[in-house]
Amino acid sequence: MESMNLSVIRKILTIFSIFFLAIFTFTPNVFASDVFKLTSANFDTSGAFVILTAGDNSEKPILQQVKTVTLDNPRRLYFDIDSAILTFPKREWSFKSGNIKEFKISQFSNDPPITRVVIYPADNYDVKNINIVRFKNNIIIKFKNLQLQNNYFQNTYRDEHTSASDFYEYATVMSNESVENIGMAGQIQNAFNQATESIIKKDLKLNSKYYLNSVSVKGGGLLINGFGSTTIERPLILTNPSRIVFDIPNAVVNPSLRNKEFQINQTDKARIGQFSVNKARVTITSENVHDYVPVFSNDGQAIILANHSKIDSTAFCDEVSDAISYNVDKENSLTDSLILSFTKPVVHGIDRNANNFDIYLYNVMKYNEAEFKNTITNSIFSSAKISLMPKIGLKMSLPVNSGLTLSSYTSVDGKNIKISLKRSIQPQATKTQPNQKQQHYFPPVNETVNKPDVLTPYQKYGKTVVLDAGHGGKDVGAIGGGKYYEKDITLDITQKVKSILEKNGYTVIMTRSDDTYLSLQERVDISENSNADIFVSIHVNSSTNPAVTGLETHYYHQESIDLAQSVHSSLASSIDSPNRGLFKSKFYVINHTTRPAILVETGFISNSSECSDLNTQKRRQLTAQAIADGIKNYLK
Repeated sequence: MESMNLSVIRKILTIFSIFFLAIFTFTPNVFASDVFKLTSANFDTSGAFVILTAGDNSEKPILQQVKTVTLDNPRRLYFDIDSAILTFPKREWSFKSGNIKEFKISQFSNDPPITRVVIYPADNYDVKNINIVRFKNNIIIKFKNLQLQNNYFQNTYRDEHTSASDFYEYATVMSNESVENIGMAGQIQNAFNQATESIIKKDLKLNSKYYLNSVSVKGGGLLINGFGSTTIERPLILTNPSRIVFDIPNAVVNPSLRNKEFQINQTDKARIGQFSVNKARVTITSENVHDYVPVFSNDGQAIILANHSKIDSTAFCDEVSDAISYNVDKENSLTDSLILSFTKPVVHGIDRNANNFDIYLYNVMKYNEAEFKNTITNSIFSSAKISLMPKIGLKMSLPVNSGLTLSSYTSVDGKNIKISLKRSIQPQATKTQPNQKQQHYFPPVNETVNKPDVLTPYQKYGKTVVLDAGHGGKDVGAIGGGKYYEKDITLDITQKVKSILEKNGYTVIMTRSDDTYLSLQERVDISENSNADIFVSIHVNSSTNPAVTGLETHYYHQESIDLAQSVHSSLASSIDSPNRGLFKSKFYVINHTTRPAILVETGFISNSSECSDLNTQKRRQLTAQAIADGIKNYLK
């Protein structure tokens, strides 16, 4: 009887043991599948949105319903993300300009796991304009009416060294975040992880969408870390000594890192600096410069510049991804794109030489060769090839002919890579109709170009500036509201710029000081005979789309880009209008002028609201002051 009772007790204990073991062993895994891991927070000051990247370990969609709460004293809006854990330190960003004063994200509670996002809007900003959307399994907080496509792509590489997508806005940012593990997502391991005690405690002049905050030697290369999203331009190869130059546009380098030197190995070394107001530059000195490639983390916030012949894929990730689909799209009449899609986020490297583009897919092991070839047949990508590489993953090679400009992009979730090829074209001369905005590429075909009979000999005193008020006389330029002429607005703004510059001791030459018609060549002749330091042409923009607004600055010759950057950054920080960036354009007056020359588009007269604004003395004076400040900064 006793033995029988003992047997029963043993069975009961065994059952309870299994029961409790099941609870403690399996329940946490069940819970884990329902917890979202927020792995990074990217902000784009140009697009005015924040992206919160979530891991894809849960079958449920994140943030099924957004419940926002608005509070006063101070005025703020917040929302909670249930079952969400931050895998990075809390973020606190303070913006001294724009629609948002502060943005905070932190772990509100651990049990249950809740992440809280708090937004402090500017005093005159309507919180109804803040949109919170789920994009795939990520969260995007939009502060503008931003239209996102099926796959939001961030530019990781471009052939161009100057692009219309560049911007020079001055959003002053203050952050108290630790930079430990910033930007790491998914299975990116220690090769992309940089622990540091550095904490940003002062105001940053953020001219861009990427703040480069830490640099170290790791994984056999140079690890660049920061917050925002990075783009690498086509590298430059230099000699004596042998070195390769990587430029990062729209980027600001932590002042403590500028001009510092890093020893990568016994023979190779690197130096980092702020090349221009919105561009970081990394120079690597090595006898093997052609082997160095940028390797991107899957969230675009970290890059390793490393020798690809010595890279081991296990140094970057331990999660394998497979290629699952391939698509060729025609973006527009000039641009075609190849989109590669994968099962997991991809870590990739890019190697661009004179006639070829190689992309290394370090954690991708499988692809369908027949499907890939069938997709690219009869397209501009028909010469592309994919091959398996031992210990690396896949390599895709694409021959790139001259006349093609290449860019690559990564989707916000890291699972798609887009490669775009753009054909170049040459603008053609067009005839100007009486009530159409004059094109500035070439003189109108019906225009007789005559040089002025007499040009006043200008005596150079200090720094001399030629100011060109666009249009004039019979050429009214663009027309707004049926009654406002571009020629009148440009003359008024130009005269105001002249007054400001002269008060600061500069000599100013006006191509026209009244409502006079001048040909494009006459304007160039005045400039060329003036012995001036710079030429600035002032215009008002126009579009067939009445909704378009914003500021543009155009240049043509490479020596004009610093002037364009200086003036445009001043405009973008002073005028409450969208920053449309810099453009390399063949406007006649800046193409045929031998000194640094730019053309400034101060707003869109075709937009009723901006047209009204441009016809106020306040907007014109602010515009004139901004242009004058940009000129002074450049000449200094």
